[in-house]
Amino acid sequence: MILALVLVLVGLAVTALVLAGISVRVLREYERGVVFRLGRVTSPRGPGMVFLLPAIDRMVRVSLRTVTLEIPAQEIITRDNVPARVTAVAYYRVIDPTKSVLEIENVLAATSQIAQTTLRSVLGKAELDALLAERERLNEHLQHIIDDQTEPWGVKVTSVEIKDVEIPERMQHAMARQAEAERERRAKIINAEGEFQAAARLNDAADVISRNPVTIQLRNLQTLIEVSNNQSSTIVFPLPMDLLQPLIAAVQGGRAPATDGSERARLDQALDAARQALDGAADDPATVESAAQPALASHVAEPAVPGEEDAAAPPRP
Repeated sequence: MILALVLVLVGLAVTALVLAGISVRVLREYERGVVFRLGRVTSPRGPGMVFLLPAIDRMVRVSLRTVTLEIPAQEIITRDNVPARVTAVAYYRVIDPTKSVLEIENVLAATSQIAQTTLRSVLGKAELDALLAERERLNEHLQHIIDDQTEPWGVKVTSVEIKDVEIPERMQHAMARQAEAERERRAKIINAEGEFQAAARLNDAADVISRNPVTIQLRNLQTLIEVSNNQSSTIVFPLPMDLLQPLIAAVQGGRAPATDGSERARLDQALDAARQALDGAADDPATVESAAQPALASHVAEPAVPGEEDAAAPPRP
């Protein structure tokens, strides 16, 4: 009798422990439990220890952590008829465990399907330049559209990011040529603006120099000083004619006549003697030489002193 009672007590204790093990659940900080009691949902439980009624309550765990959803690559055609292959990623988390459990069982699959559909519809209406240059705006637009569709499920889409955009190789070459042409255009515009500004500054400098001609000479001297520092090369520097004009005028003003009256008379006598010698003795070279020597000697002789020559010469009528 006592043994049977002990066995009954042991059986009850074991049953109680089993029931306690079945009824007690422990939820982590990032988890919530949705309890169905006889098929009816109750308020979310957790975190911590949760007690359930055996055979009456059923609990479903729901994670509140942010989930990364890789959206498969989507083949799209942009608004300007360019084929592209786009891959994206979405980040979402459950904010209402009750709705997420009641509305749909597989939240991940449903969110992925909505993200793919939204990605094709939104990016197909955008041009290729906007798809490449305005990703932040498109990301925000995609996030708002997907979040509006998943809000009834208690799911919050925090962000959507377009990771990669693949375009055909021929389109990449065309875009490279376009970018190169754009850079050349900018370079030409910058060069033209620099020439315009330099011309304006030169015009201002010319106005300043024109007020005093000495400034151009000072500028020439300064340029000579600057180029003289480099002794390893030959420098040809143009000399302005304005600097030479005073020297030329001085030389021309001080030049005396090449001959005077007495010199001209001696030259005439020498020429007459040479003509007579040629006419009278054309066949005798010695006669020509003897006749030409006095004339040449008188021509090359030292000029007489002006006073003596004037005294010896007979007065002219």
